[in-house]
Amino acid sequence: MKLYTKESLDHMALEKWKRDAFEKFEQKIADKHKPFPCIPATQGHQLHHFRYGFVSNPESADSPEELAQLLQEYSKSFRKLGNYTSLIVFYEPDPKLSEHFAIEDYEQHFWTQLTKISEQDPIQWPSHIPQDPQEPLWEFCFHGEQYFMYCATPAHKNRLSRSFPYLMLAITPRWVLEEFYSAASHASKIKANIRKRLQAYDSVPIHPDLNSYGQEDNYEWKQYFLHDDDSSHKECPFHPRNEKTSKD
Repeated sequence: MKLYTKESLDHMALEKWKRDAFEKFEQKIADKHKPFPCIPATQGHQLHHFRYGFVSNPESADSPEELAQLLQEYSKSFRKLGNYTSLIVFYEPDPKLSEHFAIEDYEQHFWTQLTKISEQDPIQWPSHIPQDPQEPLWEFCFHGEQYFMYCATPAHKNRLSRSFPYLMLAITPRWVLEEFYSAASHASKIKANIRKRLQAYDSVPIHPDLNSYGQEDNYEWKQYFLHDDDSSHKECPFHPRNEKTSKD
């Protein structure tokens, strides 16, 4: 599996669905009339810090392995790509299934993908990150790195900030977020602007699960896949591969 830059995708021949997914993403993230709420993401796109990948449809037995390969490659290099980098992953659609998919179907696929790639992770979970998703400091880890996972689907209609014509993941290293929010005054202003954009972007109120990493009442996993309403799961659907952690 290969990671792509914007420049390479702009100039290479792609399968129709891949070209369509990439172009629709470009339109969404660069829209000046309806600015995408996540300010760090719009900056990462403008600066060409993103990397892109394509995987088989989530019904395929190959998609978890393909995603794991992409994320492993990205984990080795992201610190060299820029302070606003994220990995954007597009899933191939299955026309026979996608038109009947509800948000719950996509949600199940999302958590299944995370569970299966965790099983393929060659490096143990970092020792300083709790294994229990109900702990405020828990977040998804792969290849020894901490990641914030964002999922968008075609089934989201009200929460446009989580809507996309293809199943899509935006995977952002914790390192990027720590760098971006390193100044407290800067962070508070950015967060306020993001919430203001969210209110204008979505047709429903800001989801109550959106919170800040490390806060006592925050659970990162609840923010990975937001429902189209204010509902959420009480327990995390992610199942870690084991209870072992690294000694590093």
